[in-house]
Amino acid sequence: MTPNGKPGTSDHTARLGALRDELKRRRLDGFIVPRSDEHQGEYVAPRSERLAWLTGFTGSAGLGLVLADKAAIFVDGRYTLQAEAEVAADLYDHCPLTDPPPEDWVAENLPAGAKLGYDPWLMTPSQVTRFRKATEKAGGELVAAEANPPVGVAANPPGGLAANPPGGLAANPPGGLAANPIDAVWTDQPEPPAAPVTIHDDAFAGLAAADKRKQIAAALKESGLDAAVLTAPDSIAWLLNIRGNDVPFSPLALAFAILDSSGGVELFIDPVKLTPQTEAHLGGDVHCREPAVFGPALDRLGEAGKTVRLNKDTAPAWVLQRLEAAGAKVDGGFDPCQLPKARKTPAQLDGIRSAHRRDGAALTRFLAWLAAEADKGSLMEMACADKLESLRRENEHFRGLSFPTISGAGPNGAIVHYRVSEKTDAPLSPGTLYLVDSGAQYLDGTTDVTRTIAIGKPTAEMRRNFTLVLKGHIALATARFPAGTTGSQLDVLARRALWAEGLDYDHGTGHGVGHYLGVHEGPQRIAKTPNRVALEPGMVVSNEPGYYKSGAYGIRIENLVTVVEVESGEGKPVLGFETLTLAPIDRALIDLGLLTSEEIAWIDAYHARVADEIGPLVDEATKEWLEQATRPIG
Repeated sequence: MTPNGKPGTSDHTARLGALRDELKRRRLDGFIVPRSDEHQGEYVAPRSERLAWLTGFTGSAGLGLVLADKAAIFVDGRYTLQAEAEVAADLYDHCPLTDPPPEDWVAENLPAGAKLGYDPWLMTPSQVTRFRKATEKAGGELVAAEANPPVGVAANPPGGLAANPPGGLAANPPGGLAANPIDAVWTDQPEPPAAPVTIHDDAFAGLAAADKRKQIAAALKESGLDAAVLTAPDSIAWLLNIRGNDVPFSPLALAFAILDSSGGVELFIDPVKLTPQTEAHLGGDVHCREPAVFGPALDRLGEAGKTVRLNKDTAPAWVLQRLEAAGAKVDGGFDPCQLPKARKTPAQLDGIRSAHRRDGAALTRFLAWLAAEADKGSLMEMACADKLESLRRENEHFRGLSFPTISGAGPNGAIVHYRVSEKTDAPLSPGTLYLVDSGAQYLDGTTDVTRTIAIGKPTAEMRRNFTLVLKGHIALATARFPAGTTGSQLDVLARRALWAEGLDYDHGTGHGVGHYLGVHEGPQRIAKTPNRVALEPGMVVSNEPGYYKSGAYGIRIENLVTVVEVESGEGKPVLGFETLTLAPIDRALIDLGLLTSEEIAWIDAYHARVADEIGPLVDEATKEWLEQATRPIG
């Protein structure tokens, strides 16, 4: 271990060696290590942090590949610098996650005749298909990890499927061996999460759970479907108006569910998470089952010849394999809860607006404090993140942060998903930029906001690039578009000013946001990559263009917006965005010479609104600062 108590290179060398020994014992020549759990969520319980345990990489998106004589770590552009800092280059090749993809590495490096193992609970069907093609191209074979290796007695359920997963989903097979080989060598692996399920009151939820079940069941019946298997905990949380605390930053209870077309639900959840009050809330049409009987319940669907909806892009491959082996007809469409969940009700939007006002007041207090303290030269990234969290904790309905605060000074701000630690903690030095991306979970809404602040006097280059990002932010905030438009069609608006100067950013422009759920929510998004989901009234998305100069500074301006109908066009409604986030934008970084009169008018109007709505919620000293921070720039 290192002096700060975290695993060092020698620890990861030993862990890699232990995994290779276990693979050899199981007669496997390699293994795929995704950064995922059985639900494919962004945040996972400590028990499921297998990639971090093995490699040291702590980002939320990545994948490891281990062969007998080489290994690789794959991350996307957001995490390149982080992976370089966390993962030993002498143990793992550092590779991009998408271009080229990991499957290409397998095709080039897997020896002919080799068996590459995978955990079917941690990969989706589409991922399995891609890796199977890659292993076949290399002359090898992709095989599901089993609880007992080939030299023992297999414990597979019907259809030749791999044994049941960790985490209490089913009883362990004979011999007590773990299906995932990492679990077999991770001697101090944490226990499965068992936080109590809480009731999300209808006053916050906007619609009773019974009404939601009827709505989704009717949609299933109309589509000729008998049932839907729900593997995403956020869908289950939304459908049943429940929340939990099984993973960090998202109020989720890990569970699976089957919703039938009559509105009944089988909920597969560890019974220790349920209280009598929660069971009473769920009602008689929701039947709570032990996780161990999830597999047999899938078998019954198949044996009855049912047609079942399962999102093949997000469900574990194990679930699809089990359904197909049992004879079910699987419809691979969207999770039926995702779109209704994304369309926030008027009651939810009222709550979201209220949450953003309280959150904006906390952020404004922080910015005023920062302005007063920054010139002293003693501020550090970690202390700033802690200060902002402490201010948010004073808010009504606060339930925690919605993600780890990104508190990046100078060069650290150029790391898109930077996470400050004792090792990296840096000062907010004069002449630098400070990027703070933060958010919170409230009973009535989820927030996510980024501000970039000049510490001391910014350079002309900083002001120019900040203003280019701001122009893109304004272009998207003021967009008008016909119903049926997707976020992919709008993404260019946020990049146009940067592109004109030969600049860009390597992340999406906007992600969906939940209502006291995940800070990253689908199916809507705003990004270069194609997306077939049209933006609809009630959807909440982020507006966050940026620019990052490696080794120097990062710039991002992020507000959350909701889609609204602004007028009726010829045959189709015309949609736009209502900005939800309320906090000042740093005037010191704005180059007026680069802005049009319309852009200046937008900034002044936005700041006037911030002053009007946030002013009454803050102390007098902060209010005085706010009045200066939001005065007209035109």
